Amino acid sequence: MNGLGNDRELHRRIERDAQRLERAEREREGLLAQTVYLGTLGLVFVLPVVGGAYLGRWLDEMLAGYSMRWTLSLLFLGLVVGGFNVYFLIRSRD
Repeated sequence: MNGLGNDRELHRRIERDAQRLERAEREREGLLAQTVYLGTLGLVFVLPVVGGAYLGRWLDEMLAGYSMRWTLSLLFLGLVVGGFNVYFLIRSRD
């Protein structure tokens, strides 16, 4: 009798796993959707970095003498902001 109970439990688990696999296959995103998502991740990371670099360069040119203080500072700030953007975008997808 113990073997029969184990068989039923095994059958139930296999059925549940098969249903999970079928549901995952139906809900799986296509290649185009994944490509768009990766492109979006790239943009939300790169745009703050590039924007910070350009803004810093413009501010440094406004000051007299040679300086890269604003460029480096805003470039680093862009990296941080871009990292947070990617983190929040990935988190919101789950």
